Formats: sequence, C-alpha cells, structure tokens
Amino acid sequence: MCLAVPMKLTAIDATGKGVSELEGTTYSVDLSLTPDAKAGDYLIVHAGFAIEKLDQEEADERLKLFEGMAQMYAEQDTAK
Repeated sequence: MCLAVPMKLTAIDATGKGVSELEGTTYSVDLSLTPDAKAGDYLIVHAGFAIEKLDQEEADERLKLFEGMAQMYAEQDTAK
C-alpha cells in the first residue's frame, strides 16, 4: 500500500529540492510538481515528490487521521 503523507516544507536548497519534516525526521522532496511551494507550506508527499499544497488546518486534520490509524493498528497487534 502506498500513502501520500502531509509534511511541512522547511527549506529549499540551491538545487530546488525541498527539505520536509514529519515527526522530527527530515526528508528530501522533489518540488517539480509544486513549483510555487515555499518554506512553511504543508505538502502532500508521495514517493519523494510533493504533489499538492495544503493549508495548515487540512494538514493537521490529515495527520490526525494517520495517527488514529496507527493507533488502531497498534491496538490490533497487541490484541493478538
């Protein structure tokens, strides 16, 4: 299963690659599909590509959904 995850763009390097952050971990992100992205924006990232910009409220809501799913799976694993 593939997931597109909301991440915050923290910087853009000299080559135009983005640096994004999720839960304290940074990732290199290709910004060619979101050329208007700037540091501080929230992006949907899939397979190393930023594919969509989000406002902070929408990003927060989606991250809550992922957190809830992770918790549900963790509870299922401990119940086995």
